[in-house]
This record gives sequence, structure tokens and C-alpha cells, in this order.
Amino acid sequence: MTPNLHLWLLPVLPLVGAAINGLFGKRFNRRAVAAVALIFSGSAFLIALWVASQLPKMSSLPHVETVAGWLRAGTFRADFSFYLDQLSVVMLLVVTGVGFLIHVYSVGYMWEEGGYYRFFSYLNLFMFFMLVLVLAGNYLLLFVGWEGVGLASYLLIGFFFLRDSAAAAGKKAFIVNRVGDFGFLLALFLIIQHFGTLDFDKVFAAVEPYQGETAGFGFLTAIALLLTMGACGKSAQIPLYVWLPDAMEGPTPVSALIHAATMVTAGVYMVARSHVIFERAPSALMVVAIIGALTAFFAATIGIAQTDIKKVLAYSTISQLGYMFLACGVAAFSAGIFHLMTHAFFKGLLFLAAGSVIHSIGGEQDMRKMGGLRTRIPGTFWTMTVATFAIAGIPPFAGFFSKDEILWRAYQASWAYWLVGLLTAFITSFYMFRLWFLTFFGQYRGSAVASHSHVQPAPGVIEVANQRPRVGEAENAQARGLSGTPVQESRGHEHGGIHESPTVMLVPLAILAVLSLVGGWIGVPGSLGGSNRFDKFLGPVFRSTTPALTQEHERPAESVPPERETEGAEPQTGHGTELVFTAISVITAFAGFGLAFLLYWKRPELPDQIAASFHGIYQAVANKYWIDEVYAVIFVKPLISVSALVFWRGIDQGVIDATIDGSAEGARELSDNLRHMQSGNLRSYAGWVAIGATGVIAYMLWVGMR
Repeated sequence: MTPNLHLWLLPVLPLVGAAINGLFGKRFNRRAVAAVALIFSGSAFLIALWVASQLPKMSSLPHVETVAGWLRAGTFRADFSFYLDQLSVVMLLVVTGVGFLIHVYSVGYMWEEGGYYRFFSYLNLFMFFMLVLVLAGNYLLLFVGWEGVGLASYLLIGFFFLRDSAAAAGKKAFIVNRVGDFGFLLALFLIIQHFGTLDFDKVFAAVEPYQGETAGFGFLTAIALLLTMGACGKSAQIPLYVWLPDAMEGPTPVSALIHAATMVTAGVYMVARSHVIFERAPSALMVVAIIGALTAFFAATIGIAQTDIKKVLAYSTISQLGYMFLACGVAAFSAGIFHLMTHAFFKGLLFLAAGSVIHSIGGEQDMRKMGGLRTRIPGTFWTMTVATFAIAGIPPFAGFFSKDEILWRAYQASWAYWLVGLLTAFITSFYMFRLWFLTFFGQYRGSAVASHSHVQPAPGVIEVANQRPRVGEAENAQARGLSGTPVQESRGHEHGGIHESPTVMLVPLAILAVLSLVGGWIGVPGSLGGSNRFDKFLGPVFRSTTPALTQEHERPAESVPPERETEGAEPQTGHGTELVFTAISVITAFAGFGLAFLLYWKRPELPDQIAASFHGIYQAVANKYWIDEVYAVIFVKPLISVSALVFWRGIDQGVIDATIDGSAEGARELSDNLRHMQSGNLRSYAGWVAIGATGVIAYMLWVGMR
């Protein structure tokens, strides 16, 4: 008998933590605020572990728990229900596990920041909405979580809201995501129109009998493309990726939470969850693959020339999300989710380690002002080294196995996808080792104050994107009751110079470093002597009941059926070819390391010479191809002009203000005329009485004559 797992507890616990800190946290001391946030987020993680342990005991999957009837309109019904299968279990463990570690790290990182209670309330709220998203039993509840994480991310990105740049970044993320959400909503309307329901089970069961729309543009293709539009906004894919780099304005734990395990992977999760629809829309799958490949390569090239350590990691995130999209686009959904999981480990570690670096040198984020830190902050150095090797695809680190599987499956679909993925892997290895060498090797290039003074930032130092807060911001925050201490980039205590982070920050780094090393071993492929247990675990989720599609999903990883007609695919008969491609990917990763070693260790003068020789190309890459400026000219400024002309002057002033002001003016004139009746003159009153009496008598005579 299938047990009742009380899945509703998973999202409710973080919500309770958010409510307690949000409503009463201002009265608590910081230890109490941290305790509330950690207890409720940690309890959600423990319950997620317990739920995962119950999976083998389940008599049938997916397991659906309906909490309450939610929405009814005619024959349409959407329940408040939670959906558990192997895919949602993976997402649960990633969201609660990595999310809890980020909560722990934040205790130290944000310790001396204003709005401490507010920050943890937002973190818990974010986890609540993300858990609603991954547990939702229908598209409508998924959309509630989808919009909720958008709201929470807006609050977190703009946490330092007295800074114009942070407020603008929060608004940008919110608005750009609304563009993608418009497509998501249209997809939901089409699903309702054709299937009359949004429940996953019912929709997927109704879609199963359909064959692939290989000839023409059918409604399944339209639904899949609109879902892709929503996923591009949430997972920062071309052309809706521009919000994510600006999200670095939030505190570093926010960057880790949004960019590693949670919000940005929601689009990938949604595509994977909707695989039954996408499998029958090959044109849409091709669009997903092309978008993923282009985004992976495009963002990687931008990462080469960035000097802000967090901006490098931001574009790296966009690129890695492109890898996940590429995997989903070639119907390798389990490979995409595998990379989602390993990416949560090593990218979460990279952001948190970057925050530790920033913390150690007083808030500096420019890598050109770092260097020589490996001996001064060894704990941060070694953990970040593990993450760097993992994202570069060096075996046996976690990123190697997931990235290699995506490249292999991409080659099976088309050599062009594989080539773009391989070039991206080379660039990724190069810019990550560039970051590694610039940050930790050579001589320290920062200010003498940070290096030699007796001023040390406190454990809660923040980063402000190389921008000092304006005078008066901290005091304004205190005056408005928004913070307990001034907001500033670094604050000093009499202690050494450059210093290691406190234990509360290093422990999460160490745990994520272990996961970044061994987290990929669960997916070792057969060509390397493993059995890819991760792929087998997710197999029941992505196995279709349509015979042709089932055969496609159940084929061995080392072979491609000869009848497959995908361009560029070649039949493979053993592990030999796969091993060759694995060797190529490893060589590519080491080639990126070698180039970074040459340019930033052996010949550090070469980068400037190369930049001078290719000045135009370098400027284009360093300025991110001026995409933001192009968007401003094409979209932002015209919309603002139209809004000012039509909505402000036309509707706001011409209609709304005119109606209200006109009503007020009319009332004033009427009152002015009526007030003359109350003149205080007895003769005037007698006249009005006579006029009134005459009127009454005339009316009575007129009625009597009728």
C-alpha cells in the first residue's frame, strides 16, 4: 500500500520560516533569526531525504497527493496536488540540500549586514516557491511556483535596494522573465483548449497516442515552442539571457542560490517534465537544441574577457544552462538533469568560494586586483580548485561525467551540436583556469590597505560590484528601520590583513567540494566500466509508452539504431567510439588549462598584447557584444517613449486625471453657486421662501387640473 508522505510539509516548512522572520524577525537578535531560517530549511531537507528513502517502498509511481480542490470553472478543475517521481526526488534533494548549505553560508556572510532578518525571510520564501514548482502536480500549480521564484528573486537581487544598480537589476530580472512567462501562459491556454486539463497525468496520457509531428506545424509543436519561450526566460537562454549577469547585484549567497540549484534550472526542469510533449514535436526539440548550443558558445565567449569574478561565473552559468538545453534538445533528458545536478554542486561552490575570496580582501571583485591568495586563504583555494576542475570537465570530477555524456549524446544527434559543445568546453576550461590563475597565483595586485593593514572585514562583508555605496545610504536605511547596522562594502576589526573565512562559511564549501568530486560517479557510463545508475534511476520517467519512442529511449548508450535518420548520426557498435570521444573531451579540457597556464602564468604579458592586436574583437567581447545597448535602442527606449506619450499623457493625464480633476472642478463650481443661497440676508431668505411656495402651489394646481 502506498503511504501518505505528507508532501505538503516540504514547501510549508520554509514558508513558516519566512513568515516568522518576516513578521517578527526585526525583534529577534541575529542568532534567533539564523536559527529560525536554518531549522525550517534544514527540516525540509531532512524530510526530502526521508521521502527519497521511501521511494523503493512505493507501489506505483508517480505518486500524487491532493491537498485540496483549488480551482473549478465549468468542466475545468485544477487541484492543489503534489507529484512525486524520480525526477521530482532529484530536484527536491538538489533544492533543499544545496539551498540549506547556502543558508548556512549566509549566516556568516551576511552577519553584519542590515536587514539580516529580511534576507533570511526572502531566502526561505524562495525555497518555498521553488519546492512548489518542483512538486506541482499540474501546470497551473507549477506556474504559481514559477511566478513565485520570480518574485522572490526580484526581492533578493534588489536586496540592497538603496543602490540604484541593485534596484534596476531586480526590475530587469522581473520584466525579462515576464516576456518568457507570456509564452508559458499561452502554452497553458492551448493545453486547456485541446485536453481540458492541466494535470500532468491526464495531459501526458492524452498526448501518448499522438505520433511525432514530423510533417507540418501542429498544436503539439506550438505548445512545445511556447513552453520553450518560457524556459528561455527563466533559464536565461538566448535571447532572454540579459537579466542574469545583472543579477550579480545581489549578495553572493543570492547568486549561488539563483544561479546554481534553483531558479535558473526551472526552465530545464519544465522542459524535462514536459518531455512527452516535446518528443512528439521534433521541430521544437531542434529549436531547443539550437538555442542551447548557441547560448552555450555565445556566453562562453563573453566570459573570456570579463574581469569581475562574479560576472565570469554568471556567464559561465548561462553557458552551462545552454549545455542542459542542448541535452534536452537531443532528447537526452536524463543527461540534462544529470548536468543540472552536478552543476548545482560545482557552480554553487564556485559562487560561494568567490564570495569567500571577496570577503577575504575587503569586497574587491576585480580579478586584476587579486593574485597570490592560495597561501593566504588555503581553505577557499582548495575548495574552489575542486570546483574549477569539475566545471572544466577534468576526470574524475563530477562535471566530467555529465558534460561528457551530453557531448556523446549530442554527437549521436548531429556532429554540429557536438562540435559547438566541444568548442564551448574548451573555452569554459580556459576562462575558468584564467580565473583560477588570476585569483590565486602570482603576486597580490590589490591595494596595500587590503594586503598589509591591520584592518580586517568582518564575517558579513558584502560585495557591491566594484561600487562603493553612496554617502548617506546606510544612515537612511537605519533611519527607516530597514537595517540594524550600516550598509557598507567592508568594515574593519583590528585583526590581520587578508584573512580566511570563518568556519560557518568554510563548512558548506567543504561539503560542496566533496559533492563536486564524487557527485558524478553515480553516472559513470558503461564505456568507463560503470552502469550509469543515474540514467537508470530516471529511466521510468523518460520512458515513453509509444513503441517507437520507447525503443529510442531504451537503446544502449553506446549504440545508435541504424534506422535513426537524424542528420549526422552514425551507428555505433561498441564502447570504442565513445571512448575516443571521451578522450577528445578530456584533451580539450586540458588544452584550455594549458592555454590559461601559458597566458596567465608563464607569459602574463601576452593577454594585453593579444587584446591590443585584436582590439575590435576584444572590445566586442569585453562589452558583451553591446547586446544590452541594442536591446535598449530597439525595445526599451521606444517602449518608454510610447508609454510616456500614450499612457502617461493620453490615458493617465487625458482620461484618468481629467476625469478626477474635472469632477472636482464641477463640484467646486456647483458649491460656489449654491453657497450664494446662504447669504444671511433676511429679505433674500423671504424671497426664496416665496419662490418655493409659488412653485409648490403651481405644482399642486397642475396636478389637480389633470
